[in-house]
Amino acid sequence: MSRAKKRQPIDAFQAELARLDRELEHVMHSSEGSRPGLLDRWLALAGLPDLATIVGSVDRMNRIRGSERADEFGLDPEFEELVKPLFVFLYRQWWRVDTQGLDRVPAHGAALLVANHSGTMFPYDGAMLKVALRVDHSAAREMRPLVDDFVFNAPFLASLMTRVGGVRACPENAERLLRRGDVVCVFPEGVRGMKKSFRERYRLQRFGRGGFVALALRTGAPIVPTAVVGGEEIHPLLGTWQLPAKLLGLPYFPITPTFPWFGLLGLVPLPSKWMIRFGEPIDLGKRFGAEDATDPVLVDRLTEEVRETIQDMVDRALQERGPAFF
Repeated sequence: MSRAKKRQPIDAFQAELARLDRELEHVMHSSEGSRPGLLDRWLALAGLPDLATIVGSVDRMNRIRGSERADEFGLDPEFEELVKPLFVFLYRQWWRVDTQGLDRVPAHGAALLVANHSGTMFPYDGAMLKVALRVDHSAAREMRPLVDDFVFNAPFLASLMTRVGGVRACPENAERLLRRGDVVCVFPEGVRGMKKSFRERYRLQRFGRGGFVALALRTGAPIVPTAVVGGEEIHPLLGTWQLPAKLLGLPYFPITPTFPWFGLLGLVPLPSKWMIRFGEPIDLGKRFGAEDATDPVLVDRLTEEVRETIQDMVDRALQERGPAFF
């Protein structure tokens, strides 16, 4: 089945959700002043804010959602600024991220960050890389992480991820971003990286088919190998549960020491100590041409070289960090 045909049901579902969202807002606005006393009493019994507060929140989110500055991929600067304090808190205080080698990410032009994947439940590693480049890089660069397709099967999660800069992972999107001079981040381990058991933490999985190498060869963008340490401890993965995963349309349902046993409280990530290391850029354009992107043997060899480089960086960062929570 073609990619376009696969997306048709998702796009139709998202369009229907948008229609229902508009109808809900219309009803809420038209109801204002008609029976506020009765409705407010019902909301109070349900432990919810009054109608005026809800309508005010909807108006605010509607203004943010309608930002005219959103780019062609959906990045919404106003929404990004709204959630920025939370992620800066995680970066500075909660995980105390120690970042080195930021100057190896070019201040201008395209760059392809290739990183190990972790986090178990949520792509916190991508979020921390994004914050590092925005708040600590000399050029305050915007990073565009490529996101797995399964995220876009969940409309609300898809909207959130898109508005903070996430882009559906496909060669066409990545190439467009790089050719316009963006910093793009890929996690070649994919879902396999996020669902590693705690016993396998920081052991990099196979890097797919080397799509990022072919991408770098076609565009001439330098590869910046990146190691992230800390994400494997925030939700130690003990196992997975297939039934809820199928019901929710997820690639897996995690079982950790705190989730699902403690409910929503179990989703709070543990305050491990994080380290992010950016390696020396790998400029494949100096050794190969764009036509080499079609050579599967070369692409596989270069892919393995990059994977080994990142594994070495991860191992060194682990030794440097020491205990995970001190």
